[in-house]
Amino acid sequence: MDCGRLDHGSGSAGGRYCAGDARLYRHPASDRTGIMSDKAEVAPPRRAALFINRKSRKGRNAADQVIAALEAQGIKVEIPSCQGPDDINHSLLHLRDSIDCAVIGGGDGTLNAAAPALMETQLPLGIIPLGTANDLARTLNIPADPEQAARIIAQGKQHRIDLGEVNGVPFFNVASIGFGVALTRALTSDSKKRFGIFGYPIAALRVARRLRPFHAEIRHGGTTTVTKTLHLAIGNGRHYGGGMTVSEDASIDDGKLDVWSLEVDSAWRLIRLLPALWRGTQGRWREVITLSEEALEVHTRHPRSINTDGEITTRTPADFIVRRRAVRVFGP
Repeated sequence: MDCGRLDHGSGSAGGRYCAGDARLYRHPASDRTGIMSDKAEVAPPRRAALFINRKSRKGRNAADQVIAALEAQGIKVEIPSCQGPDDINHSLLHLRDSIDCAVIGGGDGTLNAAAPALMETQLPLGIIPLGTANDLARTLNIPADPEQAARIIAQGKQHRIDLGEVNGVPFFNVASIGFGVALTRALTSDSKKRFGIFGYPIAALRVARRLRPFHAEIRHGGTTTVTKTLHLAIGNGRHYGGGMTVSEDASIDDGKLDVWSLEVDSAWRLIRLLPALWRGTQGRWREVITLSEEALEVHTRHPRSINTDGEITTRTPADFIVRRRAVRVFGP
């Protein structure tokens, strides 16, 4: 399959493409959500296991409010003893026959930690957004207010969503190499607590000046795309990084991984791209490669760290796949 470059005038779609893989982008509707399918099961839960990450930005002070909000909706709450996110899987597997759902109060990293048990048990997931970015909640249109989020859980409307996976590590939103890793390292716990979601653009401006491009091979669909990039990202969901958008038509239930590589040659060009990254219109830039695949491999000259939803979890070489309709989640 031959690769080339699409050069268009101002405002139109552009970027290197491989025939059959290029994605057409359309202007996003103002009410766009990250769910494509309008099919949903309805099964209001009555017994929930509640996990709250007390180290998350709002988790320490929210436990009593979350419990009260769920019980006000008629949901009996059980709080397993967990020392950290890694214990969630063990607890869910142990409780699978005595609960109707898992409710997690925390950020995207805590949700990712629960993904293996959610896939195995097929318990529906209720989300109380208590982290800094809360990108999965944003994709699903789940409100930040715990009482409103509890009402959505109690209504029992369940959607089936995809799960991304890299080297066996699950992620709901985005995995990235380069800029995303540098941004994660710059975002300390203190900066998240101090600046909240505004810590992301502050850190982005700081790390952009220090970045250097790297070479990567993206092997997909029987062909190889070679890129020299500052940032390579693979998206499963619609939002990441505190509200940035994967692409204009990204959905978390479309069975695809959206790939984009920023082939900009300077920090200034990267900073100029930030508004497009926020809107998901980066695919219109000539310097941006975009692909859409169910599976792909990424190879770099030297092992490079990979960030999955705010946690550095693995390294290249990397195998990416999408687990289609793998997790059930409550949503509006």
